[in-house]
Amino acid sequence: MKRRVVITGMGAVSPIGNTVDEVKKSIHDGKCGIAPIKSFDTTNFRVKLAAEVKELDTEKYFTPRELKFNDRFAQFARIAAKQAMEDSGINVEDNNSIGVLLGSGIGGLSSIENATKILEERGATRISPYFIPMSLINLAAGDVAIDHKLHGSVQCIVTACASATDAMGIAFQRIRDGYEDTIVTGGCEAAITPVGIGGFMAMRALCEKEDVNRASIPFDKERSGFVMGEGAAILVFEELEIAKKRGAKIYAEVVGYGATCDANHITAPAENGEYATIAMQKAINDGNLKAKDISYINAHGTSTNLNDLTETKAIKNCFKEYKPYVSSTKSMTGHLLGASGAIEGVISVLALQDQFIPATINHNVIDENCDLNLVLNTGINTKVKYAMSNSLGFGGHNASIIFKHWED
Repeated sequence: MKRRVVITGMGAVSPIGNTVDEVKKSIHDGKCGIAPIKSFDTTNFRVKLAAEVKELDTEKYFTPRELKFNDRFAQFARIAAKQAMEDSGINVEDNNSIGVLLGSGIGGLSSIENATKILEERGATRISPYFIPMSLINLAAGDVAIDHKLHGSVQCIVTACASATDAMGIAFQRIRDGYEDTIVTGGCEAAITPVGIGGFMAMRALCEKEDVNRASIPFDKERSGFVMGEGAAILVFEELEIAKKRGAKIYAEVVGYGATCDANHITAPAENGEYATIAMQKAINDGNLKAKDISYINAHGTSTNLNDLTETKAIKNCFKEYKPYVSSTKSMTGHLLGASGAIEGVISVLALQDQFIPATINHNVIDENCDLNLVLNTGINTKVKYAMSNSLGFGGHNASIIFKHWED
């Protein structure tokens, strides 16, 4: 008999709030976290907007030395993990095999940029000995383990924009199948840098509008590209009986996960959405559910023309005549790349807790080809028993995870 997995702690650093409570308020208020880029000069860039983390008091969490020798993506992960671990109330001394499984798509990009600049301007001998560990994607998970003395399996999943959802899905499976009792999971990303924005701009993937309210507009007919976001979200996954025994607060239950690959193109999704459909079906089957059990889908919904159209087809193919509520909270947070599934996982859990479905904000123009049961501009209060979160990444990676409203 497979074990049950629940969520007992959450933390978040995001464009719409630097704690879970702040994210919750922003989601209910329909707050847009997109603004002109402040982290570098965009004079020579066509892209002017991003969803940056704002007003984060890093000195509350780190010494000046730690700030100097930790890339921004790892800082985000460590802060969100500290929040989640405190929220969970776990006594690490009672469990020396807690694991860490995080996702990130790009990792320490700003550290790579800085080292390259030093190499060109000052020579190889001036590169910091901390450069390599600052840039490695797995060091976010390693840092979290070091911070909390976690000695279980510590890994990092890299599947582009599906990274965090895959990390959570694999964490769920590992606990369910008995490999660990507790795993700290989620994702982190900090790619709002000149190379990060310039690279995606060169691909014509980013929105080049300057109106913050018409930039990240998933499923809107006038959508023209995604808006890059940054941040981290961390969730503590725990085996149910162990969580109950220690009297843990339980946010939600994790019940299903599915993953596939389009095996079609390095960046473009398969236009018929066939394998995204299969990922959703696998998650539903994994949870011993039926399609009609899903109340709400937090869509990948990037605001690119092809993604939103493809995901629409995939959802319709999976759910047939049944129309669950759908929204894309990237309209508020922007696209956190490898961390997107984590923040959307937190938002999906909050939807279950509050029985509230967040909206796709700033939607003005109906696209007849995106004819889903979209929640537009204003969230709704309604019964939500199961919430599915989708993530689709470059390389054809598709991942879906399902959370259930907690009922003892």
